[in-house]
Amino acid sequence: MKYGTLAGIEKPISRLVMGTMVCSTDNMELTNTLLDGYFAIGGNCLDTARVYGGGKTEAALGQWFSSRKNRDEVVLLAKGAHPNASGKRVNPAGIAEDIATSLDLMQTDFIDIYLLHRDDPEVPVGVIVDCLNEHKEAGRIKVFGGSNWTTQRIQEANEYAAKHHLQGFSASSPQLSLAVPNEAMWGGCLWVTPEDSAWHTTSQLPLFPWSSQASGFFTGRFSPEDRSSADVVRVYYSE
Repeated sequence: MKYGTLAGIEKPISRLVMGTMVCSTDNMELTNTLLDGYFAIGGNCLDTARVYGGGKTEAALGQWFSSRKNRDEVVLLAKGAHPNASGKRVNPAGIAEDIATSLDLMQTDFIDIYLLHRDDPEVPVGVIVDCLNEHKEAGRIKVFGGSNWTTQRIQEANEYAAKHHLQGFSASSPQLSLAVPNEAMWGGCLWVTPEDSAWHTTSQLPLFPWSSQASGFFTGRFSPEDRSSADVVRVYYSE
Protein backbone atom coordinates (compact mmCIF):
# COMPACT_ATOMS: atom_id res chain seq x y z
CA MET A 1 0.00 0.00 0.00
CA LYS A 2 1.21 3.51 -0.81
CA TYR A 3 0.64 6.34 1.64
CA GLY A 4 0.47 10.12 1.57
CA THR A 5 0.37 12.84 4.17
CA LEU A 6 -1.99 15.68 4.99
CA ALA A 7 -1.03 18.59 7.21
CA GLY A 8 -2.95 18.32 10.47
CA ILE A 9 -3.29 14.53 10.33
CA GLU A 10 -0.62 12.67 12.28
CA LYS A 11 -0.97 9.28 10.58
CA PRO A 12 0.11 8.48 7.01
CA ILE A 13 -2.97 8.08 4.82
CA SER A 14 -3.39 5.18 2.42
CA ARG A 15 -3.72 6.41 -1.16
CA LEU A 16 -6.43 3.84 -1.77
CA VAL A 17 -9.38 5.23 0.20
CA MET A 18 -12.33 2.94 0.91
CA GLY A 19 -15.73 4.32 -0.01
CA THR A 20 -18.40 3.06 2.39
CA MET A 21 -21.68 3.76 0.60
CA VAL A 22 -22.49 0.02 0.43
CA CYS A 23 -21.89 -0.46 4.17
CA SER A 24 -25.07 -0.67 6.24
CA THR A 25 -26.42 -1.96 9.51
CA ASP A 26 -28.78 -3.99 7.32
CA ASN A 27 -25.81 -6.16 6.33
CA MET A 28 -23.07 -6.11 8.92
CA GLU A 29 -21.56 -9.33 7.55
CA LEU A 30 -20.79 -7.60 4.24
CA THR A 31 -19.65 -4.44 6.02
CA ASN A 32 -17.25 -6.34 8.27
CA THR A 33 -15.89 -8.41 5.38
CA LEU A 34 -15.20 -5.34 3.23
CA LEU A 35 -13.63 -3.23 5.97
CA ASP A 36 -11.59 -6.08 7.47
CA GLY A 37 -10.28 -6.98 4.02
CA TYR A 38 -9.36 -3.38 3.23
CA PHE A 39 -7.45 -2.98 6.48
CA ALA A 40 -5.72 -6.34 5.99
CA ILE A 41 -4.00 -5.02 2.85
CA GLY A 42 -2.84 -1.84 4.59
CA GLY A 43 -5.72 0.55 3.93
CA ASN A 44 -6.57 2.95 6.74
CA CYS A 45 -8.80 5.74 5.32
CA LEU A 46 -12.58 5.43 5.17
CA ASP A 47 -14.80 7.84 3.21
CA THR A 48 -18.37 8.19 4.43
CA ALA A 49 -21.20 10.75 4.49
CA ARG A 50 -24.16 11.76 6.62
CA VAL A 51 -26.57 10.91 3.77
CA TYR A 52 -25.22 7.45 3.00
CA GLY A 53 -27.85 4.82 3.66
CA GLY A 54 -30.02 7.30 5.53
CA GLY A 55 -27.58 7.07 8.45
CA LYS A 56 -27.21 3.28 8.31
CA THR A 57 -23.71 3.58 6.84
CA GLU A 58 -22.38 5.74 9.68
CA ALA A 59 -24.09 3.49 12.21
CA ALA A 60 -22.44 0.45 10.61
CA LEU A 61 -19.03 2.09 10.86
CA GLY A 62 -19.73 2.85 14.51
CA GLN A 63 -20.48 -0.80 15.17
CA TRP A 64 -17.31 -1.83 13.32
CA PHE A 65 -15.15 0.63 15.28
CA SER A 66 -16.69 -0.62 18.52
CA SER A 67 -16.21 -4.31 17.75
CA ARG A 68 -12.68 -3.95 16.35
CA LYS A 69 -11.47 -1.36 18.92
CA ASN A 70 -9.56 0.36 16.13
CA ARG A 71 -10.92 3.89 15.83
CA ASP A 72 -7.49 5.43 16.55
CA GLU A 73 -5.98 3.45 13.66
CA VAL A 74 -8.46 4.88 11.16
CA VAL A 75 -8.28 8.13 9.20
CA LEU A 76 -11.98 8.95 9.04
CA LEU A 77 -13.16 11.18 6.20
CA ALA A 78 -16.79 12.22 6.66
CA LYS A 79 -19.01 14.53 4.64
CA GLY A 80 -21.98 16.64 5.69
CA ALA A 81 -24.23 19.60 4.89
CA HIS A 82 -25.79 17.80 1.94
CA PRO A 83 -29.07 19.39 0.79
CA ASN A 84 -32.33 17.71 1.79
CA ALA A 85 -36.02 18.16 1.01
CA SER A 86 -35.96 21.49 2.83
CA GLY A 87 -33.18 22.88 0.64
CA LYS A 88 -29.49 23.74 0.91
CA ARG A 89 -27.78 23.24 4.27
CA VAL A 90 -24.28 24.67 3.84
CA ASN A 91 -24.70 26.95 6.83
CA PRO A 92 -23.70 26.87 10.52
CA ALA A 93 -26.93 25.16 11.61
CA GLY A 94 -26.76 22.42 8.98
CA ILE A 95 -23.07 21.81 9.59
CA ALA A 96 -23.50 21.61 13.37
CA GLU A 97 -26.46 19.25 13.08
CA ASP A 98 -24.64 16.86 10.78
CA ILE A 99 -21.40 16.81 12.73
CA ALA A 100 -23.26 16.03 15.97
CA THR A 101 -25.30 13.26 14.36
CA SER A 102 -22.29 11.74 12.59
CA LEU A 103 -20.22 11.65 15.78
CA ASP A 104 -23.06 9.97 17.64
CA LEU A 105 -23.75 7.33 14.97
CA MET A 106 -20.09 6.51 14.44
CA GLN A 107 -19.43 6.29 18.18
CA THR A 108 -16.46 8.64 18.02
CA ASP A 109 -15.43 11.98 19.51
CA PHE A 110 -13.81 13.38 16.39
CA ILE A 111 -13.63 13.26 12.60
CA ASP A 112 -10.18 13.43 11.03
CA ILE A 113 -11.14 15.00 7.69
CA TYR A 114 -14.50 16.78 7.42
CA LEU A 115 -15.74 17.78 3.96
CA LEU A 116 -18.79 19.80 3.05
CA HIS A 117 -20.67 17.48 0.69
CA ARG A 118 -21.89 20.34 -1.50
CA ASP A 119 -21.44 24.10 -1.73
CA ASP A 120 -23.90 26.97 -1.58
CA PRO A 121 -22.33 29.94 -3.39
CA GLU A 122 -24.94 32.22 -1.83
CA VAL A 123 -23.32 31.74 1.60
CA PRO A 124 -20.18 33.89 2.05
CA VAL A 125 -17.04 31.80 2.49
CA GLY A 126 -16.23 33.71 5.68
CA VAL A 127 -19.33 32.36 7.41
CA ILE A 128 -18.36 28.81 6.49
CA VAL A 129 -14.68 29.12 7.40
CA ASP A 130 -15.54 30.69 10.77
CA CYS A 131 -18.00 27.89 11.51
CA LEU A 132 -15.59 25.08 10.61
CA ASN A 133 -12.84 26.65 12.70
CA GLU A 134 -15.17 26.68 15.70
CA HIS A 135 -15.73 22.92 15.32
CA LYS A 136 -11.99 22.39 14.91
CA GLU A 137 -11.22 24.34 18.08
CA ALA A 138 -13.86 22.28 19.91
CA GLY A 139 -12.03 19.10 18.87
CA ARG A 140 -14.85 17.69 16.76
CA ILE A 141 -12.89 17.81 13.50
CA LYS A 142 -9.16 18.01 12.75
CA VAL A 143 -9.03 19.37 9.20
CA PHE A 144 -11.73 20.29 6.71
CA GLY A 145 -12.41 20.93 3.06
CA GLY A 146 -15.03 20.74 0.36
CA SER A 147 -16.54 18.03 -1.81
CA ASN A 148 -17.83 19.31 -5.15
CA TRP A 149 -16.51 22.82 -4.52
CA THR A 150 -15.03 24.88 -7.34
CA THR A 151 -11.38 25.77 -7.10
CA GLN A 152 -12.41 29.42 -7.17
CA ARG A 153 -14.53 29.06 -4.02
CA ILE A 154 -11.81 27.07 -2.28
CA GLN A 155 -9.29 29.77 -3.10
CA GLU A 156 -11.66 32.43 -1.77
CA ALA A 157 -12.10 30.44 1.44
CA ASN A 158 -8.37 30.03 1.93
CA GLU A 159 -7.68 33.69 1.22
CA TYR A 160 -10.26 34.60 3.86
CA ALA A 161 -8.71 32.14 6.32
CA ALA A 162 -5.21 33.52 5.75
CA LYS A 163 -6.40 37.10 6.18
CA HIS A 164 -8.11 36.27 9.49
CA HIS A 165 -5.40 33.90 10.81
CA LEU A 166 -7.70 30.87 10.64
CA GLN A 167 -7.32 27.36 9.29
CA GLY A 168 -8.38 27.07 5.67
CA PHE A 169 -9.50 24.20 3.47
CA SER A 170 -7.01 21.32 3.57
CA ALA A 171 -8.48 19.11 0.84
CA SER A 172 -10.93 18.91 -2.03
CA SER A 173 -13.06 16.01 -3.25
CA PRO A 174 -14.41 16.32 -6.77
CA GLN A 175 -14.82 13.37 -9.16
CA LEU A 176 -11.69 12.24 -10.97
CA SER A 177 -11.09 9.11 -13.02
CA LEU A 178 -9.74 8.00 -16.39
CA ALA A 179 -13.33 8.17 -17.66
CA VAL A 180 -14.16 11.79 -18.48
CA PRO A 181 -17.81 12.58 -17.61
CA ASN A 182 -20.27 13.98 -20.09
CA GLU A 183 -22.20 15.52 -17.20
CA ALA A 184 -22.53 15.25 -13.44
CA MET A 185 -23.61 11.93 -11.95
CA TRP A 186 -25.74 13.75 -9.35
CA GLY A 187 -26.93 17.32 -8.97
CA GLY A 188 -24.34 19.71 -7.64
CA CYS A 189 -21.42 17.39 -8.38
CA LEU A 190 -18.19 18.51 -10.01
CA TRP A 191 -15.27 16.76 -11.68
CA VAL A 192 -11.66 17.79 -12.22
CA THR A 193 -11.20 19.81 -15.40
CA PRO A 194 -7.78 20.53 -16.98
CA GLU A 195 -8.00 24.01 -15.44
CA ASP A 196 -8.70 22.51 -12.02
CA SER A 197 -5.75 20.15 -12.42
CA ALA A 198 -3.45 23.09 -13.18
CA TRP A 199 -4.77 24.94 -10.10
CA HIS A 200 -4.11 21.93 -7.85
CA THR A 201 -0.63 21.54 -9.32
CA THR A 202 0.12 25.15 -8.42
CA SER A 203 -1.61 25.25 -5.04
CA GLN A 204 -0.64 21.69 -4.03
CA LEU A 205 -4.02 21.33 -2.29
CA PRO A 206 -4.56 17.58 -1.83
CA LEU A 207 -7.31 15.79 -3.75
CA PHE A 208 -9.48 13.01 -2.35
CA PRO A 209 -11.42 12.22 -5.54
CA TRP A 210 -14.63 10.24 -5.40
CA SER A 211 -15.56 7.49 -7.88
CA SER A 212 -12.00 7.01 -9.08
CA GLN A 213 -13.21 3.79 -10.72
CA ALA A 214 -16.01 5.60 -12.57
CA SER A 215 -18.70 3.24 -11.28
CA GLY A 216 -16.72 0.25 -12.56
CA PHE A 217 -16.57 1.59 -16.13
CA PHE A 218 -13.30 -0.20 -16.97
CA THR A 219 -13.97 -3.50 -15.22
CA GLY A 220 -15.44 -5.23 -18.27
CA ARG A 221 -18.95 -4.91 -16.90
CA PHE A 222 -19.86 -2.30 -19.54
CA SER A 223 -19.64 -2.27 -23.32
CA PRO A 224 -21.05 -0.12 -26.14
CA GLU A 225 -23.79 -2.69 -26.60
CA ASP A 226 -24.69 -2.95 -22.91
CA ARG A 227 -26.81 0.07 -22.02
CA SER A 228 -28.48 -1.45 -18.96
CA SER A 229 -27.21 1.20 -16.53
CA ALA A 230 -28.89 4.47 -17.49
CA ASP A 231 -26.66 6.57 -15.21
CA VAL A 232 -23.40 5.10 -16.48
CA VAL A 233 -24.56 5.50 -20.08
CA ARG A 234 -25.57 9.11 -19.42
CA VAL A 235 -22.37 10.07 -17.63
CA TYR A 236 -19.58 8.02 -19.23
CA TYR A 237 -20.67 6.67 -22.63
CA SER A 238 -19.05 8.75 -25.38
CA GLU A 239 -16.76 8.34 -28.33
